[in-house]
Amino acid sequence: WLSIINSMVLVFLMVGFVAVILMRVLRNDLARYNLDEETTSGGSGDDFDQGDNGWKIIHTDVFRFPPYRGLLCAVLGVGAQFLALGTGIIVMALLGMFNVHRHGAINSAAILLYALTCCISGYVSSHFYRQIGGERWVWNIILTTSLFSVPFFLTWSVVNSVHWANGSTQALPATTILLLLTVWLLVGFPLTVIGGIFGKNNASPFDAPCRTKNIAREIPPQPWYKSTLIHMTVGGFLPFSAISVELYYIFATVWGREQYTLYGILFFVFAILLSVGACISIALTYFQLSGEDYRWWWRSVLSVGSTGLFIFLYSVFYYARRSNMSGAVQTVEFFGYSLLTGYVFFLMLGTISFFSSLKFIRYIYVNLKMD
Repeated sequence: WLSIINSMVLVFLMVGFVAVILMRVLRNDLARYNLDEETTSGGSGDDFDQGDNGWKIIHTDVFRFPPYRGLLCAVLGVGAQFLALGTGIIVMALLGMFNVHRHGAINSAAILLYALTCCISGYVSSHFYRQIGGERWVWNIILTTSLFSVPFFLTWSVVNSVHWANGSTQALPATTILLLLTVWLLVGFPLTVIGGIFGKNNASPFDAPCRTKNIAREIPPQPWYKSTLIHMTVGGFLPFSAISVELYYIFATVWGREQYTLYGILFFVFAILLSVGACISIALTYFQLSGEDYRWWWRSVLSVGSTGLFIFLYSVFYYARRSNMSGAVQTVEFFGYSLLTGYVFFLMLGTISFFSSLKFIRYIYVNLKMD
């Protein structure tokens, strides 16, 4: 309890620090840019651009659509689905719907919820894909529905094959495999298509406060501390530090003999994780735009999404230092599902990070006076 409270206090201080500092700097920027705009309103816009610097000068490029937009929208759609799935599981646990002594209850609920929430991934992905000018919406839906299901099926196939080869009782029978495939084919995939059709039909044109020029602006050389690797390190480590204490108890429950019952704390930590991810994403995006680098679309996903990599590295530490697992069966199962766990956190936090950055960028450019 003391370690969890200590983690929460540190997280609240960090979020408050980022918010206060960023708001003060941003307020000063807006006041300076708007004052400069008023004093130079008699001149031409091109002359003004040449004398300006910082994030205002890239206002004609900041809403330039990124490469691989179909993949980006698929990541956002599946990430939104897992956000709904994770929240639903925790709320169901809070309501006492899971028996502590039935270890398969949460797994069964997760499979059912995954199939039912596929409509969310289809809707979010297709809606945003059409907003940013995507035309191949059928291919986008196929990519969305396979972005998690294909890696999951491949990983599970390897793990189950190792169980079968070693005669383990953990291997699923063929009837269960057929049942899971039927649930996905009859429920998950059709709901993804239905959600995609609704998302495509309800999509409006992308709401950009600034018009984008045809020719992209040249990006100046960036210092090392504004590189993608540094942003991923900072943006991944800070959210991971917020949940590192809770991760031990979750790993001990899933892979050990512990019983986890503090679902209220888990819900609180989950909310803190999302809040920290959003704040860190906004701060890193602001620093990137201040360096006149407008390629924020994929950077915002990768910066906080890299928390999934830290979670996988923690699983390696847990396997080596905290667990008594050994042998091919346990090793393959542990690292296979740990990779999937890190991948799910990458999708969830990457989605939160992207939409937080998008809302922040729209806010600062809407409040900017421009010709």
